[in-house]
Amino acid sequence: MKKSPFLVVWTVAVAATACAFTVFLALRMRQIELGYDIGKAHAHLARLREVKRVLELERASYETPERVDRVARSVLGMGRPSADRILPAGPRPAVGGGVAPPPMDGVLKAGAGSAVP
Repeated sequence: MKKSPFLVVWTVAVAATACAFTVFLALRMRQIELGYDIGKAHAHLARLREVKRVLELERASYETPERVDRVARSVLGMGRPSADRILPAGPRPAVGGGVAPPPMDGVLKAGAGSAVP
């Protein structure tokens, strides 16, 4: 019995269509899976941003001078230093401004318009 060429071509066309449909379904399923993964990643990112915002607010509250003072006094037992615990850091500055400015050789004086000789 001899097969007709039409039957062979028809069989190949049906097999190719079935394979193409199977590949399409596999790719579509993968696309849906990736969409769910992206959605989960966006939700996780939103949660992380919210946690970051809360932590930044908490950090800002910890850095306030009132909180630092309260922790220093209550937890660490600190207080104002007594007079015998205060040490001088160096010589006291002179009254009236202290140190003379450095010489201004070759620098323009304010409003003069020419170099200082």
